[in-house]
Amino acid sequence: MSNPLVSIIMGSDSDLPVMEAAAEMLKEFKVPFEITVVSAHRTPDRLVEFSKEAHKRGVKVIIAGAGGAAHLPGMVASISPLPVIGVPVKSSNSIDGWDSILSILQMPGGIPVATVALNGAKNAGILAAEILSVGDDELQQRLINYKEDLKNAVLEKAKKVESRN
Repeated sequence: MSNPLVSIIMGSDSDLPVMEAAAEMLKEFKVPFEITVVSAHRTPDRLVEFSKEAHKRGVKVIIAGAGGAAHLPGMVASISPLPVIGVPVKSSNSIDGWDSILSILQMPGGIPVATVALNGAKNAGILAAEILSVGDDELQQRLINYKEDLKNAVLEKAKKVESRN
């Protein structure tokens, strides 16, 4: 997508099935994004270059998904001036996802990473849109409408459950 405002990155293409949920939410909110693989361990030079240059390309928020040791979100946050949303991914070499969660969540003071739930890329996409909506009234209205739709869906389900009595 041209002129991406959000960059979705992941440590491996095996994370793509999880990270696609962030892309779907950004599409729904009409937020331009890019998506690629940047491995903290296998391509450290690419990680540094990406982290130093993303804001110069107009990116405003980075969503970084990683499994296992999950250093990608924190390393990007240590270099980039942009907000980073970390998505812990339960991967094949994961310890039930806890290693990824703790690696992303337990950042040292001065290097914040907003962390969503295990495999929570959908929420990462929504959070990125919410961050961007601070300066975009149209995007903010799309988010308001989305939350209204969520509320209405729950109310409809409540009616169905209550009608069983």
